[in-house]
Amino acid sequence: TNTELMRRARAGHTEPTLLVAEQQTAGRGRLGRHWASAPGSSLTFSLGLLLQPRAWDGLSLVVGLSVASSLHADIQLKWPNDLWVDGCKLAGILIETAAVAGHAGPRYAVIGIGINIAPRPAEGLSTPPAHLQALLPHTSAAQALESVAAPLLRDVLQFEQSGFAPFAAHFAARDALQGREVLLSDGMQGTAQGVDGRGALRVQTPQGLQHVSSSEVSVRPLPV
Repeated sequence: TNTELMRRARAGHTEPTLLVAEQQTAGRGRLGRHWASAPGSSLTFSLGLLLQPRAWDGLSLVVGLSVASSLHADIQLKWPNDLWVDGCKLAGILIETAAVAGHAGPRYAVIGIGINIAPRPAEGLSTPPAHLQALLPHTSAAQALESVAAPLLRDVLQFEQSGFAPFAAHFAARDALQGREVLLSDGMQGTAQGVDGRGALRVQTPQGLQHVSSSEVSVRPLPV
């Protein structure tokens, strides 16, 4: 769905669009990871629209917070773009932007979201994935979409006007990494200390407090 909305944008179609797929065989996650979905077992959709925020930092955190807040109080957020339940991944987010001919300031942003609705196979995964029906039995993909779509658009437009700062306290309340020992893909190790006002992860290391942007690395918590 991200790829299709980007294709349309390159062809000049930049009107706000919500594109939903009942099934995806070529879905993509962050860092090129594969994300497949079957009818009824997942909700996969992308929201495309022109945006011109003061800074793009923190958008994935706002998106995750919006979706989690719309679905269930027990959903946590793993910086920068995953939704977790009891240490297992429930949903992922992939945001892509592109300059658009004829628009000097705004960029076309495509916000892709995949949510596990029903149990799914765990082959090849280090931990079994979470699924929404464990929290909300009998919830369908259509019902989940109805819950998240309008609040997501509202929160993205608020982010465009105000940035990440107004969302920071709400993110902190769902932060799955707060106080956890973490290992980053660049080899950095330390204790996660929440995020700053721009949405960068703060990691306390022997060399001091480091601020890490989501474009640089991936992060995983170490076993407790």
